This record gives sequence, structure tokens and C-alpha cells, in this order.
Amino acid sequence: MQLKRIAYSKLNSRQKEIFNFQKVAGLLAEYGFNCMKLADDWQGADFLAYHKDGSQTLKVQLKSRPMIGKKYIGKSLFMAFPVRNAWYMIEHDNLVALVGKHTAWLTSKSWRSHGSYSSANPNPKLLGALRSSKL
Repeated sequence: MQLKRIAYSKLNSRQKEIFNFQKVAGLLAEYGFNCMKLADDWQGADFLAYHKDGSQTLKVQLKSRPMIGKKYIGKSLFMAFPVRNAWYMIEHDNLVALVGKHTAWLTSKSWRSHGSYSSANPNPKLLGALRSSKL
């Protein structure tokens, strides 16, 4: 059998979400987590990550880029997203705090009017602050 790599850009949005889930689940396995994809967003989570020793269960929202949303505040939800071929995972409210310190996202029209903001190319200060959240 000969396997052929797929082009991520050719996938539809649902296929991209499954692809990204598999990537993050593989990385989290190296930290002792078993991931379970949810059929629908349960309490804002796309999947749950259970630690092998039973000490943690993380609710994770999967995104294609760094994103904050008012609807996620206070939900103990982790955001997982790629930036420049690396994956990051950080608790949403901590991400909001870093964004407030290192960007102007919280003063944007998108945040004020629509309650969310995302960026495919976050600034170097924010990326530096996210270093400890890199998987």
C-alpha cells in the first residue's frame, strides 16, 4: 500500500477540524492525555483531554488561529491553535489577559461590537508571551 499525503488547503472546514484535532491529540498524548472528540460543542469545548493519572480533564476549543471570544470567558476552557507550524494551548481567560497586555485586540471594533477577535499573524510580543503554552 502506498499512502499519499493530502493538501490541507483542499480540505473542507469539517475535514480541517478533524485534521487539526488529530494533530493536537497526538501532541497531547506526549503529555499523558487521551483526547475525545465531542459531537457538538459541549460547554464551548470541541474535545476533552483526560490525563492518564486522572488528575485533569481539560475542555478544549480548537481553532485554526489565535482567537478570543467573550462567550468563552469564565468557562475554564482551553484554546488550542497553530501559529507558524507550531501548536499552542492556553486557558482562554489567560489568553485574554496576555492579549490585553501585548496587543490592541481588546480595543478593536471586532471585540467591542462582535465579542471576538482572531489573528492569523499575532505580533512578536504576544508570541513571546505564549512561549510557555507551546505544545
